[in-house]
Amino acid sequence: MNSVLLTIDLTKAVADEAVERKDCVVVAYHPIIFKGFKSLTLANSQQQSLLRLALEGISVYSPHTAVDAAPGGLGDWLADIVTGTLPGPEPKTHSAKEGEHEVLDKEEKRTHHNEETNSDEGTAKKEEEGEKPKSRHRPGMLSRQSTYSKPTYPKRPEKTELAPSALKHTRSVIHPVEEEVEGFEEAGMGRLVNFEQAQPLTHLIERIAEGVGSPKGFPVAIPQTQQVEDIKIRSVGICAGSGQEVLKNVDADLLFTGELSHHDALAATEMGKCVVTLFHSNTERGFLGSVLKQKLTATIKDEWAKVREEVKEEIDENWDMKEEWEDALKDEDVLVECSERDRDPFGIVILQSSPQEGKPLS
Repeated sequence: MNSVLLTIDLTKAVADEAVERKDCVVVAYHPIIFKGFKSLTLANSQQQSLLRLALEGISVYSPHTAVDAAPGGLGDWLADIVTGTLPGPEPKTHSAKEGEHEVLDKEEKRTHHNEETNSDEGTAKKEEEGEKPKSRHRPGMLSRQSTYSKPTYPKRPEKTELAPSALKHTRSVIHPVEEEVEGFEEAGMGRLVNFEQAQPLTHLIERIAEGVGSPKGFPVAIPQTQQVEDIKIRSVGICAGSGQEVLKNVDADLLFTGELSHHDALAATEMGKCVVTLFHSNTERGFLGSVLKQKLTATIKDEWAKVREEVKEEIDENWDMKEEWEDALKDEDVLVECSERDRDPFGIVILQSSPQEGKPLS
């Protein structure tokens, strides 16, 4: 089988998957080797995976920044998400009214007060009837038993449900490549999107969530003097993975990236900017199924067909090659799949205030 396994990170679980599937190649977006070393040993878990794959005859290729910078690559995929059209109507937005949060706080306090009052009346009644009352609960905890879900992760979208953009906007590269390559003049790191008409931040959040697999939650940073419902965005700076260096000094209303340090996010909001982060690899993983899988499948099929024809011609001239290539030439199929075990190290645990679905953490 001429098969390729796509993954963001080459973990032990993904290496096991590749061996079980008998893949020929693992395309791991992140290089498993970041620093040079003089030997491979079993003492290191990552090196164990490399040695095991080598033993099984499985190659590993890591494109990383080439995919980030390429026109139509990861940066443009994220820009397509930000400018895309949701499958349904855009969510309605409303302005945050002055005092709205104070009203909610009063309602919550009133609910807690009623719970305490009902509890006191119930306790007194039981004491009158000679029944031993149960121990008092903490205020606010009577109507629910709070627990947290198991870690949740975004879905692995095979394709985004967002339609092509109907919004007028411009798109540019933040850091163009220093030496232009013919046919790739628009290559570079990061993307800057400018909308002709400012977009509600809530709409952008919905598009981002839809495009990357509907995570159960992700961090959003906004200036402390504003409400999310009131914020309009005219420009978006985009960087997959870690955006600290690429988005530094970028003049944009919204910074959209995988991760940004506390101090950088704080500095951005103090300047009136907003920040959306998804955890590092959640800005990257959806690209594998939405874009790379289809492109790589088509390219490999064409290339394999050419190779088979060339080898057949060589065999006609050199019959000694026939036995070596006979089985391979019969296999016309090419299969490219995304790993089912690849995921970001971080998941989101969600407070459950309704009947628990699935097993809780404890």
